[in-house]
Amino acid sequence: MNPGFGEAWERLFHPPVAHRGLWAADGAPENSLAAFQAACAAGYSIELDVQLSADGEAMVFHDDDLERMTGVAGKLRDRTAADLSALRLKGSDERIPTLLETLALVGHRAMVHVELKTPYGQVGPLEQRTHDVLIDHSGPVCVIGFNPYSHAWFAERFPGVLRGLDSYSYRRAPQMTEAQRASFADLEHVSIAQPHFLALGLDMLPSPRAAHYRAKGMPIVAWTVRELAQWEAVRAGCDNLIFEGFTP
Repeated sequence: MNPGFGEAWERLFHPPVAHRGLWAADGAPENSLAAFQAACAAGYSIELDVQLSADGEAMVFHDDDLERMTGVAGKLRDRTAADLSALRLKGSDERIPTLLETLALVGHRAMVHVELKTPYGQVGPLEQRTHDVLIDHSGPVCVIGFNPYSHAWFAERFPGVLRGLDSYSYRRAPQMTEAQRASFADLEHVSIAQPHFLALGLDMLPSPRAAHYRAKGMPIVAWTVRELAQWEAVRAGCDNLIFEGFTP
């Protein structure tokens, strides 16, 4: 079944998805243009993270804090896009790219999974800027993320965008109450997000709830798979994988 998403739906199932691009500790840094170029060259899809700069640009970067990847203290959200573009990733010549630059590089060569790093209570600005960029992109793309209200924002305003809800066991979520953790681990927030597919952590695969949604036609993408044995343990109940550190 292809529910109206064309090539994006087809590529949801194949090829495997390179987590933050095809990066390596001794090579291209994660979420860099070099890592995305390497993924395209190897024939993989791409997962990347976006968050807003101080001046409202969608920047491709995972951490809230800049230090691990740039050696510079401070939060990404407190710097402008120009300031961020002047930084270098992991001592390389690579810089923090914008989503616009990234999609221009990738073009139609790879499916791109855009993970929205939207904090709770701040839904809207990042989603809008991301959509402004995506609307002119000709290649296959989807949005993913953990915040169910971010997905609901897209479902209400731009239902034609393919959406995948990220989730995991939430045992590592001290900011949530026990009841909230149990609810999200049981995927009760699917009703809020209204996703087209689920991107589930290995810590909740396999699970009866995942199997329930898959049986209803909601594909399951496993993350983050770091060795073949992990994939072999869950692949019977999944449709694709987000990987790093090995060749699937």
